Amino acid sequence: MNEQDRLLAALSHDSAASSDFDLNPDVVLPEGRKLRPAGVLVPVMADRNGAKMLLTKRSSRLKHHPGQISFPGGKQDEGDADVTAAALREAQEEVGLPLEHVTVLGTLPTHETVTGFLVTPVIGWIDRPFKIIPEPGEVAEVFTVPLTHVTEKAEFSVQSRRWRGTRRHYYTVPFGPYYIWGATARILRGLADRMENV
Repeated sequence: MNEQDRLLAALSHDSAASSDFDLNPDVVLPEGRKLRPAGVLVPVMADRNGAKMLLTKRSSRLKHHPGQISFPGGKQDEGDADVTAAALREAQEEVGLPLEHVTVLGTLPTHETVTGFLVTPVIGWIDRPFKIIPEPGEVAEVFTVPLTHVTEKAEFSVQSRRWRGTRRHYYTVPFGPYYIWGATARILRGLADRMENV
């Protein structure tokens, strides 16, 4: 089974929605909270040496998640037909990914972030190279990680730090100099869970 078929098979499995609070069962989320819809593209690039996932390092000047490793994406705007359209638009804006280069394979369950977004991860298969153009106001760096690294559960660990007066636990999946954690790592861990059985 090739990597694209494995991703399609993984997307056919059911799994629950996730959140930044998954590993912190003592957190009580307020009833009636309003979450803003957002979409991120999980871009998987075909490569003869094995598929790679494209990730970005966010600018340190951004209001939300500055300096963190993330997928291209952002909140759904009024002009977006849905969260998938938002993810594709943002990927084009942030890294120069042409829409016609992306085959949308499907979506993963939503992920709630501590910053009040309900994020839909959209898995996109990119079968040809493109010129990466980082958007200077939002993206500090663009890099790739082997798909096998971020879909292998053994590569993940749980770490913690103090946040707003309490200890918060979260997934990490470091790669070289890149500390992949938080929402990005949690979404990838969900994908790794699915990939394990295909």
